[in-house]
Parts: sequence; structure tokens; C-alpha cells
Amino acid sequence: MTLQGSLPPATVPVTMDGSRILVVDDDAGIRALLSDFLEQHGFVVTALANGAAMDKALAVQHFDIAVLDVMMPGEDGLSILRRLTARGGPPVIMLSAIGSDVDRIVGLEMGAEDYLPKPCNPRELLARIRTVLRRHRRAAEAPEPQGERLRFAGWHADMTTRLLTDPDNVVVTLTDGEFRLLRAFIEHPRRVLSRDQLLDYSAGNDSESYDRAIDVQVSRLRRKLDRGAKADGADELVRTIRNEGYMFTAEVRPA
Repeated sequence: MTLQGSLPPATVPVTMDGSRILVVDDDAGIRALLSDFLEQHGFVVTALANGAAMDKALAVQHFDIAVLDVMMPGEDGLSILRRLTARGGPPVIMLSAIGSDVDRIVGLEMGAEDYLPKPCNPRELLARIRTVLRRHRRAAEAPEPQGERLRFAGWHADMTTRLLTDPDNVVVTLTDGEFRLLRAFIEHPRRVLSRDQLLDYSAGNDSESYDRAIDVQVSRLRRKLDRGAKADGADELVRTIRNEGYMFTAEVRPA
């Protein structure tokens, strides 16, 4: 078994959440362990062995979050993650027996919300799942400013539709996390923001304090913004301030 800890006794009270969780792992024992554990905590779990089975499930059912193993025969978890991110699938938490920083960063750069090394305690996975779900629910339920369109350095951002266009009027696709981070920057332009501030502004009080996760998210956003900035002859829009954090350098105005 590659997960730590044991299942809680059946008498443990749980809060009925009702969120649908998709678990994809080729290890039948892990699928059974996670299914039993998460179901005892009020979740509806579908546990599958591979990406092909996942595709069939996603075609007929909505899932609130997915837990993917990285090392699987056939299509691996990172390839599945890439496909899910490209088509706007559910947020993803990766599980992997390869627990190095490099592999964790790769997973985060590809769009994973979180990354846990195996073996992990099911209770820690449960806590991470709840954190990701709360973050996404808060983002979905937060009232959007009506008709708020902003421009900066030739870019246009529609905060209502979450549509971002570059100086050539090409739409740039952002993940939910990248858009929340962009909002934090353009709502606090030309100010140095620490990693803790960016976590607060982009994720809220339920976020975990992962400095490296913020660095990865900033790196992904910066690559997308710098492409348009350099084409427009402008300086980088997100500047690293050594030992302090990051600064959004552009002036932001109503569009």
C-alpha cells in the first residue's frame, strides 16, 4: 500500500459535502482506500484505473475535483492533466511516488492545483481537497464587477467575462488560478506584493502558504504576459523584486 494511515472508524461523524471526486489510479488497493475514506467524509467518489475510463466518465458526469496518480501504465497522469487543463476540466491534485521538487514544479506548471508525494496520509489529502474546493467555490460565488473592463500596456482584461486579449487583440487563455493572480496584480498596480499578499489576494484565507506554488503561478502568468509585452516593445509586466516579492509595472486604466 502506498498511502499512509488507516481509515477512520465507521462511527466517526462526518460532514456531508456531496462534492463529486474523480480518483484515477492504476492501483486497485489505493482506489478502494481513497473511495472508502472520502465517502465516509461525505463525498461522492468515482474511482477509475486509467485515462480512457476517465474520459468516458467525464463525458456523462460533472466532477468537482480530480485526484490523479502520476505513474500509470499507458497514459500517465501528467498527460491526463495536460488534457484536462486544456479543456477546462475539474481542478486536479496530483499524487506521485516521485516526490522531488522538480516533479512537483512540473505538475504545478502544467496546471495542477496541488501535488502530494506518496506515501501520504489520507487525512492530509482530505485537507488539500477541501482547500481546493473552498477556493474554487469562493471564486465562483464571488460577485463580479459589472462591466469592469481594464487596459494596461496595450492589453485588455474584462473582469466580468474573464477575457484577456493581448496588444494584437488575440485572446490569451488563463487558468482560474492565473486569472485570480492577474486580478490581484492589476488591482494593486505598481506596488510590491509579497508572496503572502499574493496568496491572500488570489486565493483567500483558505489557501495554504506555499511560496513555491506562488512562484510557479507567477512564472506561468509572466510567460503569457511577456509574450505580448515584448511584441509591443514594452518592459516585462511582472517584475521580481529581490527578497520582497513581485510588482505589476503597468499603469491600469478603465478600457
